Amino acid sequence: MSRTRLRVAAALAAVLVAAGIATGPAAQAHDRQPTLAELAQRHGRYFGSATDNPELTDPAYTRLLGSEFDTITPGNGMKWYATEPQQGVFDWTEGDQIVHLAREHHQRVRAHTLVWHSQLPDWLTSRTWTAPELRAVLKKHIQTEVRHYRGKVYSWDVVNEAFNEDGSYRETIWYKTLGPGYIADALRWAHQADPGAKLYLNDYNIEAVGPKSDAYYTLARELKAAHVPLDGIGFQAHLALQYGYPGTLEENLRRFSRLRLDTALTEVDVRMQLPATDEKLAEQATWYADLTTACLAVRRCVGITIWDWTDKYSWIPAVFPGEGAALPWDDQLAPKPAYFALRAALGHRE
Repeated sequence: MSRTRLRVAAALAAVLVAAGIATGPAAQAHDRQPTLAELAQRHGRYFGSATDNPELTDPAYTRLLGSEFDTITPGNGMKWYATEPQQGVFDWTEGDQIVHLAREHHQRVRAHTLVWHSQLPDWLTSRTWTAPELRAVLKKHIQTEVRHYRGKVYSWDVVNEAFNEDGSYRETIWYKTLGPGYIADALRWAHQADPGAKLYLNDYNIEAVGPKSDAYYTLARELKAAHVPLDGIGFQAHLALQYGYPGTLEENLRRFSRLRLDTALTEVDVRMQLPATDEKLAEQATWYADLTTACLAVRRCVGITIWDWTDKYSWIPAVFPGEGAALPWDDQLAPKPAYFALRAALGHRE
C-alpha cells in the first residue's frame, strides 16, 4: 500500500471511530464541521453533486444538497428531450429550476449536456436528415440553449460519450450524418454563444489509461492544435467494485494536464452487487478516498461531482438490477463510510 493510501486509511479509521460523537446534534450545534465543499476549497477544488427535478420536493434532501456542495449538475433537466421537446420549441422549466436553486445557495452549475446520442426527442430520431439539415438543427439547439444560460453556468459538458470502448467513434446520429467534425463544431458553437463558459468533453470508462481514454487524448491534442475551444475532459467515474479500481487514474489525469486541459471527476458513484456488506462498504470508502486523492494530486483536476449524493435517488438500481448502494449517503440520508473517507481524503481530522 502506498504512503498516501496508508495515510488516508489511518485517517479514515480515526474518523469512523469518532463519527458518532462528531456528527451528533450537540457537536453540530456547538462545533459545526466543515462541509465537503469547504474542505475541497482549501485545495482550490470544488465538490459538487448532481440532482434532478423530481427530488427537489424533498426538503430534507434539498437542505443537505444546498449546504454540503458548492456546485450542482442537472441530471436530466438540460438534456435535449427536456429542453427542445418539439423542433424549435424550447422549454427551460427544469433547467431554470436548478439554476435558481443553485443561485439561492451560492452554488455554481456544471451544465449537462448539449450533444449526446441518448434521451433525444422523437422528432429528432424518427426521421432521416441530410448533413446540412442536421448541422443546422444541432447548431440552433446548442446556441439557443447556451445563450439562454449564458453567464448563469460555470461549464458545459458539450459532447457526451463520443467513443466506444475500443476507441472508435460511437455510431451516433451525429457521427453517422456529420462525421467526426461535429465535435469541433459543437465546441465552436458553444463558445460563440457563451465565451465565458468552460467547455468539456465527458465520458465513462476513461478513468484508466486504455483505448478509450487514448482516443480522447488524441482528439483533445488535435482539437488544441486546431485552436478549437476545449477547456477540459470530464471523467464520469461510474465505478463498480466487481470490475476493479482504475489504478492509472492519476497518471491519466496528468497526461491531459500536459495538454493544458482541466480535468474533473464529473459523475462519481461506486456501485456494488447487493446486498451491501460492511466489507463492501469499506472497500467503497477506500475507492472514494483514492479518487479524491488522485484529483488532489493533479493541479489541473479542478473538482469532483458525485452523481447525486444519496442512494435514495441513485440511478443505479433501475439500470443495473441487483446493484446499488453507490453513494456516500444511504437511502435514509445517513452518511456511510464513504462520506467519512471523503472527509479524510480532503485532509479533515474529526
